[in-house]
Amino acid sequence: MSGLWVLVLLIFVSSIPLIAVFIWFRFARYPFSIYRFLFALLAGAAAVFPALILQNFFFAPIPATGKWSLFFQIFISIALTEELSRFLMLFILFWISSRYAATGELQIQHGAASGLIAGFGFAVIEGAIYGASDTGVLLLRVFTAAPLHGACGYRVGTAAVLFRSNPYQANFRFLTATAIHGIYNFMIVMPGLPSFTAILIALSALASSILSIRNGWKNSDNQIQTTH
Repeated sequence: MSGLWVLVLLIFVSSIPLIAVFIWFRFARYPFSIYRFLFALLAGAAAVFPALILQNFFFAPIPATGKWSLFFQIFISIALTEELSRFLMLFILFWISSRYAATGELQIQHGAASGLIAGFGFAVIEGAIYGASDTGVLLLRVFTAAPLHGACGYRVGTAAVLFRSNPYQANFRFLTATAIHGIYNFMIVMPGLPSFTAILIALSALASSILSIRNGWKNSDNQIQTTH
């Protein structure tokens, strides 16, 4: 198999959670256009590159040693840089589209859905990168790291929407995403801790995000019907 087809296969396998979300949105008939979906996907994929730049900076020689060095690398060098990069890309996206954006509860729902998609978009690129060096970890990442990025993306997406109107809530959601991401990574790398606990963290965080988005869309629909 040529290198091009291998790359296509890697991207396709990494995109399985993203495809599932797209089908869910279409069948549920959420007021979330294909253009919003694609721009959120692009924002998530683009977030990989500033994350790599920031990680190279933070992975410079660290004065701390032992457990503090591990804590710094897991929660700052990895979790914080990736969530910050995702936040910046989504904030830019929302700023560009602010002229055409919804308002109120519907705006928060658009932010939440965009964040979820951006998280999976980030996971597609990251999964393909990891899969190119070791195809054995690709499916594992699809069902572990991808749900984590989707769940954290949901929280960062709402943070980006609320950043101007409610900075306290925005900071709380951003820090929550960073904490979930860091705890997941900590569970993965710490010897003696069962890895399935990290998977449970990722899947439970994603499940709560999906339920929140679904309930949010229902509330938005009810508000629209009430006003009419």
